[in-house]
Amino acid sequence: MIGLGTIINGGAILAGGFIGLLAGRFLKEGIQKIISLAIGLSVLSMSISGIVANMLIKVNGSYQSRGTYVIIFSLVLGGILGEIIDIDGNLEKFGEWLKKKSGSQNDAAFVNAFVSASLTVCIGAMAVVGSIMDGTKGDYSILLTKSIMDFVIIIALTASNGKGSIFSAIPVVIFQGSITLFSRLLLPLLTDTAMNNLSLVGSVLILCVGINIIADGKFKIKLANLLPALIFAIAAAFIPLKFFSM
Repeated sequence: MIGLGTIINGGAILAGGFIGLLAGRFLKEGIQKIISLAIGLSVLSMSISGIVANMLIKVNGSYQSRGTYVIIFSLVLGGILGEIIDIDGNLEKFGEWLKKKSGSQNDAAFVNAFVSASLTVCIGAMAVVGSIMDGTKGDYSILLTKSIMDFVIIIALTASNGKGSIFSAIPVVIFQGSITLFSRLLLPLLTDTAMNNLSLVGSVLILCVGINIIADGKFKIKLANLLPALIFAIAAAFIPLKFFSM
């Protein structure tokens, strides 16, 4: 069944969210904060691993760095487009609407929890590639693996940040469902170079997720406004400029 991977992913987030919500009621504030810190550090370590894996290539027995200009190109243009569209502002407005509709007006952390969790589970090559594999071949194995990871992450995020994290299932279903729906059109764009660029820039964005979680509201990177960088990362693979390979 095409789209089953996204359905499973959304269900895993909901299940993890409800478990985390129950667990959070029995945890002291100090424990909730240390869980949030642990998740932030885990996200940082995963992102750094992804950046290193995609930037370092072995040439004649020595390692060389690549992708610097792809990162600059993608983040600058993606950030400009994101600011024009104001993705971050619209996502927060949607969070405010969910907060009202779910009767969570007294939950001061709801919107931040929703935005943080949504970006954590939406960003990354697994979401894009898994959705395309699901849509073109009915192979949801990648999304199944992602579902298990998201299940664990959302348990921790909900336990520490509250029930706003549960509603991250909505943008995941919309995002991955849309990619699955248009997967046959997107498949030719995912060349090896495009996938490398997507993984690299995606890892940088995941790094920002970790920073935001650790910052705990002290400051905030408008990460949602950088999401178009993923589009420019793929586009860079088709621009015949030599420095994009550096």
